[in-house]
Amino acid sequence: MAELSTIARPYAEALFAAALDDQANLESWSSLVSELAAVASLGDVREALTDPRLNAAQRIELFSSLIKTPLTPWAKNFIELLVDNKRVLLLPEIAQEFETLKNQREGSALAQITSAFELSDEQVRDLVTGLEKKFGLKLKPSVTVDRALIGGVRVVVGDQVLDTSVQARLTGMRDALVA
Repeated sequence: MAELSTIARPYAEALFAAALDDQANLESWSSLVSELAAVASLGDVREALTDPRLNAAQRIELFSSLIKTPLTPWAKNFIELLVDNKRVLLLPEIAQEFETLKNQREGSALAQITSAFELSDEQVRDLVTGLEKKFGLKLKPSVTVDRALIGGVRVVVGDQVLDTSVQARLTGMRDALVA
């Protein structure tokens, strides 16, 4: 996966720079990039875009017609660039890199919180407050439930992982006993 993000990063950086130059709302660019990524990740779309019977102009027209948001000239040029370089299928990775750049600019980050049990809104708020103090960033929580954790939570912020789950502790104990 690291290879795909390495390829996607320059495209995301160029798109982010264009979004800043355009003086448009960065949030609208973010939602457009998310929509492009969602369409590009659909199986039928991926299959159609790799069909050797279609030329570049047909691919651009096909992909552009699937986007509900009106496309600006910048967005159209970006789609053309991706199709010409055979990188349109990298849009999910490009969108992820774009969001990372947007979050860095805003001084925030995505906190992927995985819990063994459902968390109430108050529990999530309290957890995020503590994590914001630890990381020094404004965090946007994304909460999922994974019963395999047995208890506790696992938090991923960027490339940092805090795992206080029972499963992680049991794995640590097993590794210590085996060593």
